[in-house]
Amino acid sequence: MNKLSIKTRGALLSVAILVFALLIWHLATAPKVVSIPVASTGSSEYQALMGQSGGVSIEKSGFPTLTQMGEVFYKQLSSPFYDNGPNDKGIGIQLAYSLARVGLGFFLAMLVAIPFGFLIGMSPLAYEAFNPFIQVLKPISPLAWMPIALYTIKDSSISGIFVIFICSVWPMLLNTAFGVANVRKELLNVTKTLEVSPLRKAFLVILPAAAPTILTGMRISMGIAWLVIVAAEMLVGGTGIGYFLWNEWNNLSISSVIFAIVMIGLVGMVLDMAFARLQKAVSYAD
Repeated sequence: MNKLSIKTRGALLSVAILVFALLIWHLATAPKVVSIPVASTGSSEYQALMGQSGGVSIEKSGFPTLTQMGEVFYKQLSSPFYDNGPNDKGIGIQLAYSLARVGLGFFLAMLVAIPFGFLIGMSPLAYEAFNPFIQVLKPISPLAWMPIALYTIKDSSISGIFVIFICSVWPMLLNTAFGVANVRKELLNVTKTLEVSPLRKAFLVILPAAAPTILTGMRISMGIAWLVIVAAEMLVGGTGIGYFLWNEWNNLSISSVIFAIVMIGLVGMVLDMAFARLQKAVSYAD
């Protein structure tokens, strides 16, 4: 029998960890039968009403069982695009709203961060001039901008897009500047020798050479953006997976909250895998 590859063994171990975690969940949430002293009053009707008939009580954990979670998953995924009004939309619609906000904010950040990153990467003077502002603005939490966005834009949905823009721009900007500034000198010397125009040098030499670093910044930005959109939608309400999660919490539906958390994790994983493939496609060996 051939020895299993490390990838196959890793997959089998992941399945085993999942099964073990589900087993722990099942044991922790299974109803427990507890014996209680029989009341001396002898009122069997009262005991039946209190669920204490026969001196036995069943204690249930407030956490949903695996069966309840399965029912929630089936209900939500069997009809993901239903729309029964502002506060009752399917998970597919909520995720679509969140992805649209993330996509638009991310695209706007690309339009700003990549050209600006090229500028400060190619010009040490521009880097020194703008670096203090970048260092001050970069550590600010994206949600700290939300009050200003709501006050100036006066639209919760566009404010959410602005927050995605502001959190996506810094990793892309800094990685683009780093990638452009560290393009191999031999390549730049060749462009000087051949008297290549600045535009052709930027698109045909610097951009392909810096592409892996730029994609790394975009991947980091997308991860942060997906983290932030959930918190932003919990604040502004309306639509989106963050609003869905907060709405279910207000309804005290823990099983739906867990379902939303799983969906957030799965979508985040798919987005990261997509950017990992793009990053791999533009990577090259020296």
